[in-house]
Amino acid sequence: MTIQPVILSRATGARGFAAMDQKKQKEIARRGGLAAQALGTAHRFSPEEARQAGRKGGEAVSGNRQHMASIGRRGGVARHALRKSQGSQAPANQQVPTISTAVPVDMVQAAVANDDDAAA
Repeated sequence: MTIQPVILSRATGARGFAAMDQKKQKEIARRGGLAAQALGTAHRFSPEEARQAGRKGGEAVSGNRQHMASIGRRGGVARHALRKSQGSQAPANQQVPTISTAVPVDMVQAAVANDDDAAA
């Protein structure tokens, strides 16, 4: 007589919190935050703690020179696209409007895609 092992199968899809739609996840997280505040267990950063956390994150990110170069390159490409869309070069001391309100997104995406292709 041979003994056959019992194999339990599980579905390999997302389960639990990950399987919920975003709206339901947000609602559950919101309720958790409200409960933590009501119980007094929620942490609120002081301005000094926030500065320290930001400094620590900035140091971690700026240690990766390749990443920082990529960020700078994308900023330059976006600024160039903005000025090109305005039709003339703005004087150096004139502040240029933010990208989100002035440059068509497709123009920036195309420029960044071309920059990424050139870097590869």
